[in-house]
Amino acid sequence: MSSALPRSLVARRALAVVALLILPLFRSSALPNLQQSNDEARTQARDFLKQGVQAFKTGQFDQAIEDFKRAKELDPSLLTASLYLATTYANQYIPGAPSKENVELGKQAVQEFQEVLSQDPDNLSAIDGIASLLYNMGGNPFDREALDKAKQYWQKHIDNKPKDPEPYFWVGVIDWSLAYRADRELHETWVQKKSVTQGADEPMPEGLRRKFENQFGTTIDDGIEHMKQAILLRPDYDDAMAYLNLLYRLKAGMEPTAGLRDADLREADELVDQATKIKKQKLTPSPQ
Repeated sequence: MSSALPRSLVARRALAVVALLILPLFRSSALPNLQQSNDEARTQARDFLKQGVQAFKTGQFDQAIEDFKRAKELDPSLLTASLYLATTYANQYIPGAPSKENVELGKQAVQEFQEVLSQDPDNLSAIDGIASLLYNMGGNPFDREALDKAKQYWQKHIDNKPKDPEPYFWVGVIDWSLAYRADRELHETWVQKKSVTQGADEPMPEGLRRKFENQFGTTIDDGIEHMKQAILLRPDYDDAMAYLNLLYRLKAGMEPTAGLRDADLREADELVDQATKIKKQKLTPSPQ
């Protein structure tokens, strides 16, 4: 009977022996060289990062992209390079522009921000970057899925830093956008079907009102609550007041009684007055 071991097993044992022989050498001589090489790579990465920042500031975006990519290759842990690379892509993205090149810029920006989150899940710059891009990408052409994902990222910001007013504002803006679009579509479809006209201030027909309330009542209420929270955190948040006014007007359109509609419209009118007053105050030069 042959006592020889299979060739594959012999090969594995030989590799193991070689590894044991190499390991002391690696520890004694190769490690310092590797450490030196890593330090040099990190230094070069930061040099490329600095070059990229300067190129970005002067509008040389193609050069900036190449510099940030090189910085990432040299030091994958350098998150600042990934953030700048994502920001450079995002800065060139034009919301609504249909070209393949433009769409690709948006996708590349999102991908780079997601790479940052893979290493730092709570990085607010990356979270906000993705949320903003998805909001813009979902607006024109309309993409409900992109807008819903944008809301999720703004909510993630809220979960991480609940005292910031901006993410509450943006959740409210998305809620209004979704509800407003649905409101217009329902009205237009109904008007075309019935061959009638309807004034902007006229209440919805009962069947249409119920359908809108069932589909978007929760969305409107969610938007109102988020806008209120944004204003609570920033009392002079006039943009939030303007959108809260719009949300109340949508809510008025789905109310079942004239009294409730009038109450919502009064809230909306008061918010317009408040926002206008605050805007005027901001435009008034402070005394020297």
